[in-house]
Amino acid sequence: MQQNRSRHLRYTLAGLAGTTLAGWYLGYPVYGLTIGLGIYLLWTYTQIRRLSQWLADPSATDEAPQSIGIWGDLFEKLNKLNQNYLHTRDRLRARIDRIQESTNAMHDGVIMTDARGAMEWWNGSAEHLLGFRRSTDQGQYIYNLIRTPAFKSYFDAKNYREPLELISPAKPQISLQIQISLFGENDRLIVAKDVTRLHQLEQMRRDFVSNVSHEMRTPLTVISGYLETLMDNADDLPAKWQRAINTMATQSFRMETLITDLILLSRIETDEQSATEATTDVGKLVGQICQDARTLSGENQHEIVFQTPDPHRLKGDENQLRSAFSNLIFNAVKYTPARGRITVCWFANAEGGHLSVKDTGAGIDQVHIPRLTERFYRADPSRHKDTGGTGLGLAIVKHVLLNHDGTLDIHSRLCEGSEFICHFPPERLI
Repeated sequence: MQQNRSRHLRYTLAGLAGTTLAGWYLGYPVYGLTIGLGIYLLWTYTQIRRLSQWLADPSATDEAPQSIGIWGDLFEKLNKLNQNYLHTRDRLRARIDRIQESTNAMHDGVIMTDARGAMEWWNGSAEHLLGFRRSTDQGQYIYNLIRTPAFKSYFDAKNYREPLELISPAKPQISLQIQISLFGENDRLIVAKDVTRLHQLEQMRRDFVSNVSHEMRTPLTVISGYLETLMDNADDLPAKWQRAINTMATQSFRMETLITDLILLSRIETDEQSATEATTDVGKLVGQICQDARTLSGENQHEIVFQTPDPHRLKGDENQLRSAFSNLIFNAVKYTPARGRITVCWFANAEGGHLSVKDTGAGIDQVHIPRLTERFYRADPSRHKDTGGTGLGLAIVKHVLLNHDGTLDIHSRLCEGSEFICHFPPERLI
């Protein structure tokens, strides 16, 4: 390369010297030098023009213009850069095409938007599930196509730890689960999954549990009635039957409690008892439950303290709230040793309303806490009649809170007691 530059310089100087000598021979050395410089400038302009034409459309030809000297070196370097660019472009294009092909093969809808929600790309499944059209929807804001206030709030919140479930705007018979991920400069990758089958199976399960619970209630009521009659006349029965009748009555009561909880949970899940806009006096409601808890405590003489420093009321279904709060408070009585302390507190702040139930019981191992609100899950694996429940209490609490836009926090350690806190959003406070 250095040799080419030196050769180019020598050729240029030789040319200028030649035209100058020719002019001197003719008696006009200055004209000769001027003509030589003009020829060199014209040649240089020609190379610049060739370069400009090639740069305007480098894909029109694979090779850069050919030249000599320093221009030849420049053309050669630019040609190498262009070839590297073309190879890189083809490789990236092939990779992008492969990614798009694999994404189009997915059954889940995939959509890419910018930070404001303008749609940049989506796969074929998104067209099927959400009804997008490439001819008209490119660049449109996605929340103008999915006209659901919950989706707009979910999109803007940037809190995507939990997915959002909604009905497809194009096909009302399809239920979708929406999950958003952030990438780049707050760009969004949106995945829409068809969960219609799961919803159908869940509905079948709910209907089955509800129907079985109702069907079991009638024969169980008959059995309980006859057991009560036998217990009322226990003095007329042989002594060996009295223990059997008492045991059957106890188990019958537990089964009635289980069926009652199943029916209540089924009603809450199927929105038969939806969270209304009625006003509930939480202080009065919890005060009544605490009084019932003192009666339940009986000889155990628990110290039950109710603190209500805030007079805020709550929008919601009083029966559902009663079920949730009584489950928490009665559980505290059940799992707290005799003469233990149970503190119940209703308060409000900028984050909303909160009901705290804190006890001095045995506590719960950390491994159990994430699963406590599952149906029939029990931290105590035993089924002892004195400590065992139906395993549905906290599931009822969870679904009641979901119906009231609330959440449940559980704090507990072994031998240090437990605290259950119900959180309600500010918009439900009065």
